[in-house]
Amino acid sequence: MTKKTFILIAIASCAWIAACLGATIPAGTTLVVQTIDAISSRAVVGRTFTARLDQDVAVNGKVVLRAGTKVLGKIEASRANPRNSKPLTVNLTGLSINGRTVPIKTVGGVREERGAFYGASAGTTLVQPGTKMQFRLAGPLNL
Repeated sequence: MTKKTFILIAIASCAWIAACLGATIPAGTTLVVQTIDAISSRAVVGRTFTARLDQDVAVNGKVVLRAGTKVLGKIEASRANPRNSKPLTVNLTGLSINGRTVPIKTVGGVREERGAFYGASAGTTLVQPGTKMQFRLAGPLNL
């Protein structure tokens, strides 16, 4: 076998393995997470929080993300600034997979609505650790 043939076979094999192991989660897929950190409606915009997937995510019957996968999120709107007070809005920004962070973007965000979160007092809403939230992927996610 020549060196050139060997290299071509190796490249083809790597491409085949990547295609078999990789998956694309379509846009619009719902991700159900459970918060690890508490989230306050008075937190500064841009503050991050952690959560974990509450349910497996499957594509074509194959589980591509397991429940328990670490998820990262960010506060996009809050009541931290009294002059620019908005309802608490959060979105997901990343998944921790095999020691690396895969960026994601969700749409719509989870917005605070009257009675939607527990722990509301004196105008402050507190999302307790363990609270389940749903998000939708803004675009396809290639793993």
